[in-house]
Amino acid sequence: MSSFLSNSSNQSKLQLATVALASAAVTAGAIYGYQQSRHGERLNRLKKSIPNPAGDAEPELQRVTRQGPVPKLDKEDEHNQALAHRAQNGDFDDELILEQLARNRVFLGDEGLAKLRNSFVVIVGCGGVGSHAATTLARSGVSKLRLIDFDQVTLSSLNRHAVATLADVGIPKVQCLQRRLIAITPWVRFDLRLQKFDGSVAPELLGAWEKDGQMPDFVIDAIDNIDSKVELLKYCYDNNLPVISSMGAGTKSDPTRIMVGDIGTSTDDGLSRATRRRLKLLGVTSGIPVVYSTEKMGEGKAALLPLPEEEFKKGDVGDLAALPDFRVRILPVLGTMPAVFGYTVANHVILKISGYPLDYIPQKGRDKMYDGIQAFVQASEEKIIRAVTGGPRELCIGLKVPIQPCEVSFLVEDIYKAKSAVTGLPTKLVLIRWQKPTRDILIRIGEGADEQKSSDLKLSELVCMTKDEATRHQREVLLGEKTLEELYDAEIIEKVAKRQEEIKLYEKYR
Repeated sequence: MSSFLSNSSNQSKLQLATVALASAAVTAGAIYGYQQSRHGERLNRLKKSIPNPAGDAEPELQRVTRQGPVPKLDKEDEHNQALAHRAQNGDFDDELILEQLARNRVFLGDEGLAKLRNSFVVIVGCGGVGSHAATTLARSGVSKLRLIDFDQVTLSSLNRHAVATLADVGIPKVQCLQRRLIAITPWVRFDLRLQKFDGSVAPELLGAWEKDGQMPDFVIDAIDNIDSKVELLKYCYDNNLPVISSMGAGTKSDPTRIMVGDIGTSTDDGLSRATRRRLKLLGVTSGIPVVYSTEKMGEGKAALLPLPEEEFKKGDVGDLAALPDFRVRILPVLGTMPAVFGYTVANHVILKISGYPLDYIPQKGRDKMYDGIQAFVQASEEKIIRAVTGGPRELCIGLKVPIQPCEVSFLVEDIYKAKSAVTGLPTKLVLIRWQKPTRDILIRIGEGADEQKSSDLKLSELVCMTKDEATRHQREVLLGEKTLEELYDAEIIEKVAKRQEEIKLYEKYR
């Protein structure tokens, strides 16, 4: 009897457990189904919230021009385009324009605003940086804007684009800008180019405005591809086109570290460093203003995201890029930073075109450091010349050293990575000759008061060391009898030799 009761109890527990499991499964299924239903509802609401220019009718295929697909017009677009057509044909009260530009007018003056209103600016790259620059220039009075970009608005670009909305996703960025800006400044004329910039199309894309032959007053480089960027800047440099370049806003978070300076001294920004190095190999060492950040990478800060391992296993990762030679990894971008870069670029253009005074604060310490290194080279060359010639101190009065601060920057920052070639130390760096000269290095031209003296010094003959290391090197090698092999090991000598070969590539364009 006891056994029977025990079996009945066990069966009852088993039945209860089975019912509980079945109930849990039904509940889980119901919850999952509900979540899927809610997800579908949210997705449908998002899709329905994007205005359909065709109303409730079945959408038709978009018409395509050389600028790309043309968005269908809703009533607001039709109104804005009609107003822009009138304004650009002179049917718009100029007093209304001046009232809209009143704050700029009192800041820049009548003459400065007139220059701005008569200007033509080219913007290459209409993403985060370029869109904010274009919007600011249009709002500030620039009357002609040529917008160049091959890309379309995506959902992921809405965190940093100046004017794009959900309704603009999928259309070219250049058309998105025109579509939104004519509602703000209908008198601005736009020339849209849905093209990837490279050197082969530079004369066309950076050429005159078609209707009146006006050449660009300024070019804005807002490209994030290194090859296109270098080709654009080189073309502008060679053809005396005023240009300003925006460097990397990606992975940056501190707006107080954004600077405006010459390409030759923008040393802390990764994109700037790569661009500067490539340009120097093409003979461009300075003369291009850039907007860059001095913010350093650090623990806990954003960085370029690695490409997942599974993508490498699939084959050539280059096939993942939107275009050949374009990046395939994701660059983290805080939405505020491209806007700050874009406004800074536009600010520079506005002030230069209008003739407003510019007085940027140089990057703290850099110019002074380069001047100090140049002075050390000068003093070292004087000592070597006196030692070799046995001449008096007066022999070196007026001696010139053929090295510029931008070339000091190139050697120290780009070639030697701001570290001593001997110990790798980064403090109190200087440049000094590596080998004792075996030729007469004093060059004298002219006579008497017209005599010019210079040192026969090549950049590839210089090496980066700490000041203490250079003092010892000068005493024991340049002015003494020791050889390089007696003072340094083979690894250091080989490393310097490789650096010298890099410098010689640059010297071809010097």
